[in-house]
Amino acid sequence: MNSGKTIFSQLMEFLPMYELRKCVKRYRGNYKIKSFSCMDQFLCMAFAQLTYRESLRDIQACLRGNRQKLYHMGFRGNVSRNTLAHANQVRDWRIYADFAQVLIAKARSLYANEDFGVELEQAVYAFDATTIDLCLSLFPWAKFRHRKGAIKLHTLMDLRGSIPTLIYVTHGKVHEVNLLDELVVEPGAIYILDRGYLDFARLYKFHQSWAYFIIRAKRNFVFRRLSSQQANKAKGVQADQIIALHGFYARKDYPSRLRRIRYFDAEKNKRLIFLTNNFVLPAFTITELFRCRWRIELFFKWIKQHLRIKAFYGTSENAVKTQIWIAISVYVLVAIVKKQLNVDLSLYTMLQILSVTLFEKTPLLQAFSQIDLRELEHDFPNQLILFK
Repeated sequence: MNSGKTIFSQLMEFLPMYELRKCVKRYRGNYKIKSFSCMDQFLCMAFAQLTYRESLRDIQACLRGNRQKLYHMGFRGNVSRNTLAHANQVRDWRIYADFAQVLIAKARSLYANEDFGVELEQAVYAFDATTIDLCLSLFPWAKFRHRKGAIKLHTLMDLRGSIPTLIYVTHGKVHEVNLLDELVVEPGAIYILDRGYLDFARLYKFHQSWAYFIIRAKRNFVFRRLSSQQANKAKGVQADQIIALHGFYARKDYPSRLRRIRYFDAEKNKRLIFLTNNFVLPAFTITELFRCRWRIELFFKWIKQHLRIKAFYGTSENAVKTQIWIAISVYVLVAIVKKQLNVDLSLYTMLQILSVTLFEKTPLLQAFSQIDLRELEHDFPNQLILFK
């Protein structure tokens, strides 16, 4: 890596800029733009994410304070908070959504062989949603409750590498289960869902697409037992049954058999009941797969804690979605850098280093290698860890 370049420039070199230009052209992002292109907008917003800027004025002050370095960092237009605010408001957020998908595809190929705790050949996904609260007076388009605004991030995560495969940003009123209709089901893959997604008509579409699902059952679940299999009670599996749904509408929605597994979690002193259409995997493996679902919960907590997606630089729907997608792009970019440079640090630590070194002209790998891992483990014992 060229030591004459700033760390910010070296980091941006990992981005496929040709793909970004294709996305900009697809939505005519630079139409009638004389200065401050979509590239400048992306760089400003990425810089704000990496350095935890508080506001548009904060972004402007920080970048203008290093005006002599901006050209070599990739900026071609003058940085102004009014110009950036206008760009976030009017330039199509789908430009950065499509570019994030390009980065996601690249990251998934790098983490394809990553271990997530269960040895399986097929792909394993977790699907869930999180709510981001908004001030209703500032974001009236995001009305969620009578006095509350919110949006939801619906995320399909590949458990190999904790990479978000698909993300849907919707209003807070959209129920999570409706997003199952948007998924393009991958045959042979395993989808792990929480009980909020228990809709037998939609689950039957997974079955018809030759995919597998694992989902928690609700307390009022009614069924008819067809047969029982031997349960490994030493590992907490209390029952392994083949069942049929009981009730006219339930049988109509899901006419095939299901597998019901009752499991006792000794650590949490809690009994869990799972439903699945996979009759091959051992019952304990099914429970371990569902345990891996915590990764998507950790992902939501991590991005809320370490990326700026709870406080926004603009109040329009377009500005909010633009900021979210660029934040996701930054997350995936750092994951790509971690893998390609073989950095033995957590994403949190890498972001902390980047936040204070972006203007330095140090080789990127050297900036990461100067950190003592033992000191970091002592200083940040309670930080959420997404990548080991």
